[in-house]
Amino acid sequence: MRYEELTIEGRNAVLEAFRSGKTIDRLLVLEGNKEGAVNTVLKEAKKQNTVVSFVKKERLDQISTTGKHQGVIAFAAAYEYAEVEDLLAAAREKGEPPFLVLLDGIEDPHNLGAIIRTANLAGAHGVIIPKRRAVGLTATVAKTSAGALNYTPVAKVTNLVQTMEELKKEGLWFVCADMDGEVMYRQNLTGPIGLVIGNEGEGVSRLVKEKCDFVTSIPMKGDINSLNASVAAGVLMYEIVRQRIGK
Repeated sequence: MRYEELTIEGRNAVLEAFRSGKTIDRLLVLEGNKEGAVNTVLKEAKKQNTVVSFVKKERLDQISTTGKHQGVIAFAAAYEYAEVEDLLAAAREKGEPPFLVLLDGIEDPHNLGAIIRTANLAGAHGVIIPKRRAVGLTATVAKTSAGALNYTPVAKVTNLVQTMEELKKEGLWFVCADMDGEVMYRQNLTGPIGLVIGNEGEGVSRLVKEKCDFVTSIPMKGDINSLNASVAAGVLMYEIVRQRIGK
């Protein structure tokens, strides 16, 4: 099911969006405004575990297209999110060991869209992103994915570390990309695997890295020492593909 990307303004409109089941990625509320209808909106946001940010009026005025935001603006997702179980089910349906891509704080929608596109072409069974400090499924992401969002499910989770722990119980092991890791060609990247790609600037966070079973790196021969996050993800995904097909 697809949603059109939507900026929803006004207390009643936002409340109706929540109650109608729309996927709300983020909610902006005027600082100090927690009374009456706004409090009802906040209760709905809490039920859906929506990320809420309290901001100044100038910020809301800047975003608003109607000038009638009433201290509340919500951002709806362009596509509906899947559940993590949906990703595992996709692997079972194909009779393949799970191949998942976990993104630890990707903030650039172009990077996210490109990663989803490559994940689809590499045969990954889905992508997992965190709710906080990361871009969601915006229209830019959908456009950059070149249609891959119609085929590759994306799950959004509250806690990436906890999700990894649960997936380990399902037999997955995890490898994360880091410059200090063993070169990817020397590692066994077969079997049920979760590939973890970190934030564009800071890389994989400490807690997520600690949950990974292995750390891998891409050999670098140039004068700079890092790749764009989506390019690094693509290189590693296709090393997994190469090892899976045994060549």
